[in-house]
Amino acid sequence: MQNDIAYHLILASASPARRALLAAAGIDAEVMVSGVDESVVEAEDAYTLSLGLARMKARTVAADLAADPGALVLGCDSVLAFEGEIFGKPANAEESVKRWMMMRGRSGVLHTGHHLTGLVSGKQAEGVGTTVVHFADITDEEIAAYVATGEPLNVAGSFTLDGRGGAFVDRIEGDPGNVIGLSLPLLRTLLGEMDISITQLWRRAEEAG
Repeated sequence: MQNDIAYHLILASASPARRALLAAAGIDAEVMVSGVDESVVEAEDAYTLSLGLARMKARTVAADLAADPGALVLGCDSVLAFEGEIFGKPANAEESVKRWMMMRGRSGVLHTGHHLTGLVSGKQAEGVGTTVVHFADITDEEIAAYVATGEPLNVAGSFTLDGRGGAFVDRIEGDPGNVIGLSLPLLRTLLGEMDISITQLWRRAEEAG
């Protein structure tokens, strides 16, 4: 493990949920939104798409940064695979309602791509976290009320686990953080592939206080 460099994480994502997950784990990430056009990435399956989008976000942000040996750029993107279809963020409320009519009482697989790149070292590591999500058999009224809050319009698959949508998920198989948008165990693994310990990203005790 490399111990002589002060590492810090740059999150190439606008997701407040991802940043909150990192903060709760003792990692203060700087947010730099990539602004990429996600529609240009095409893939035949949700697994490949999530990783391609994460890679594009991380590399786009990294390309705009000045050389810093301690900078690590993390790109993440979540996509839901549901009965052969790929569900990213819904285009509008109508599409969100339609999705929930299909998903209720059934299960989907949430894939979150992670791509980590070292700004100066050039080292890269990537992987996909996969979690099975079992949706509750909710009513038409609950769907309408949920979509009306606006929450499902900004997230992959039209649901969240850490918000109002958590009441409509019966159970999951896998890492809950992955469903929220970032898998901490996977991040630890990717850092390890780059000879970095996740503990090197933890904020110091004096900073936490």
